[in-house]
Amino acid sequence: MTKDDIQLLFEYDRWANNRVLQAASSLTAEQFTRDLSGSFRSVRDTLVHIIGGEWGWLTYWKEPSPNSAFLADLWTQHDALFNPNAFPDVTALQLKWAEAEREQAEFVSQLTNESLEKLLPVRTTQISLAHLMQHLANHSTYHRGQVALMLRQLDAEPLATDFHVFLLQRARERQLRD
Repeated sequence: MTKDDIQLLFEYDRWANNRVLQAASSLTAEQFTRDLSGSFRSVRDTLVHIIGGEWGWLTYWKEPSPNSAFLADLWTQHDALFNPNAFPDVTALQLKWAEAEREQAEFVSQLTNESLEKLLPVRTTQISLAHLMQHLANHSTYHRGQVALMLRQLDAEPLATDFHVFLLQRARERQLRD
């Protein structure tokens, strides 16, 4: 993938995440935290997992020389920052999300085709930054789908987060500007 591909993918990721947060904002605090027996027990817990993953991978990618001590500290920080109980409602989560999103957008804007080829240690192998970034976008998409199902279980209406919907909306917005 080129830097332009990754930039588009993460523009989509931010758009889709914001659509899911928008849909979740219609929930009461009780609905937001209700145990629905999913992979993550509630809409809140699933959303916290998404943003925690986005923050964690971004922090890892920004580390010049990640080692085992860095990874241990990363998980400690992650667990402290992304305890679901710290987010009683969507508004609290949106504040944390906006902060992580700003850092992510800055990181993505500085990528080069060469930097995407950088190999990073993952368990017992090396994976390119581009592939790890694709993984993260896919991870977030997977869990947004879970949130859509949970919203339906709560009689709330999810918003479409399909990539083609993003592309169509983006094209319409560009036509209006031109």
